Amino acid sequence: MTTHIEPEPDVEPLLDVFKALANPVRLQVLRWLRDPLRHFPVERAIADPVEVGVCVTHIQEKLGLAQSTVSAYMAELHRAGLVRATRVGKWTHYKRDEARIAAFVDVLGRSL
Repeated sequence: MTTHIEPEPDVEPLLDVFKALANPVRLQVLRWLRDPLRHFPVERAIADPVEVGVCVTHIQEKLGLAQSTVSAYMAELHRAGLVRATRVGKWTHYKRDEARIAAFVDVLGRSL
């Protein structure tokens, strides 16, 4: 017999984060974004990678994946609240949302 349990309302955001982090590529990108100066070409940046974020083109180049795949991965991280997206001209830059990540860790610590 299978029992269906409806998640509590405050659990839904946790599930979104777990889903985003369950993919090893998205997890790796999030790790790289923790130290963008170390992992991405600063000399080619059109905006400050620490303040504004890393251009999606640089993320795509580092991953070696199709633009559409990288965009889908980044959209999932954005929906989960793990990164912020900022437009600079026609380019989207991504930066970790440290406050939301810290809040997730806090909620996780209190929930389990």
